[in-house]
Amino acid sequence: MPSTENVEMITPSQSRAARALIEWTQPRLAEASNLGLSTVVDFEKSRRQISDDSARAIQAALESAGVIFVAENGEGPGVRLRKQPALKR
Repeated sequence: MPSTENVEMITPSQSRAARALIEWTQPRLAEASNLGLSTVVDFEKSRRQISDDSARAIQAALESAGVIFVAENGEGPGVRLRKQPALKR
């Protein structure tokens, strides 16, 4: 079973995958994480190293939208959506 504990720092590919899961654009992520669009774009394209604070802001914004980051655990890092509560009928 994959671990969701102790994900040190998200990767650019995890950020892209997480955005796809929740159907967010890069501008939406930049707004939600209070960062400039160029920071998000550069991070996701691995153009430059961003600060740890910026990476944590991106991760926090995505997690608040329901994304769970899965640790490396030998299979490679990943993402998934938080389970939604069942609707009462």
